[in-house]
Amino acid sequence: MTEIITSLQNQTVKLAAALKQKKQRDVTGLFIAEGVRLLEEVHLADWQVEACLYTEAALQHKRTEKIIHELQDKGCRMLIVSEAVYLKVTDTEQPQGIMAIVKKKNQLLTRILQADCPLIVILDALQDPGNVGTVIRTADAVGASGVILTKGCADVYSSKAVRATMGSLFHLPIFDGISYEEVVSSLRIAGVNLFATSLASSNLYYEADFKKPAAVIFGNEGSGVHETLLNQADSAIFIPILGKAESLNVAASAAVILYEAIRQRH
Repeated sequence: MTEIITSLQNQTVKLAAALKQKKQRDVTGLFIAEGVRLLEEVHLADWQVEACLYTEAALQHKRTEKIIHELQDKGCRMLIVSEAVYLKVTDTEQPQGIMAIVKKKNQLLTRILQADCPLIVILDALQDPGNVGTVIRTADAVGASGVILTKGCADVYSSKAVRATMGSLFHLPIFDGISYEEVVSSLRIAGVNLFATSLASSNLYYEADFKKPAAVIFGNEGSGVHETLLNQADSAIFIPILGKAESLNVAASAAVILYEAIRQRH
């Protein structure tokens, strides 16, 4: 049964608004996915949706109407909210009038380490959630085994990061808040070669051997890969800059290197 909500004091509405804050996402294990494309991906990937909030106006669009009916058929709690309520909850500039409260998935790191010749992406303290989401999308595109986020990374479950993944968050194993020690020890035990990106390196990225099990670290936008990981890497690699640009954006760097890895493998 669909509930009709017009009050900002409704507990589900208050929860949706609170999930804009990382603290609340951490405490509840929930996050917001907003927009019809993301809800379609959530549904296809069979993630648990706690509740769906949408407006009457959203029902005028065929794709939105379809995903609403599909979520209803799965027994999801459905709430029609007023435009005023929705605008208080959303943090997008041009909201589509539909969002879901989604439960995070607990993933086991061994899942990707035991893959056949894994290709793993490691994000070290990236601060821009847009970069985090875009790299995850690229990792999904190349068929990477999974993405590891070290402690200090922007929250992958923030609205901006979730949107930037364009749904790839729901199709790729993601591990966040992992310590340097756990990263290194897990890769060593699994026999995965660790490559760190570094402008100070003299090893060209396309000369690296990505045919073997590999993990590539992409570092903080300002300071790069932390010294702890650099010192533990089997090799440091770099992308040559031939023009006057100082460097490449981390998301662009990830695309260049990950597609080189796929070129070598195929």
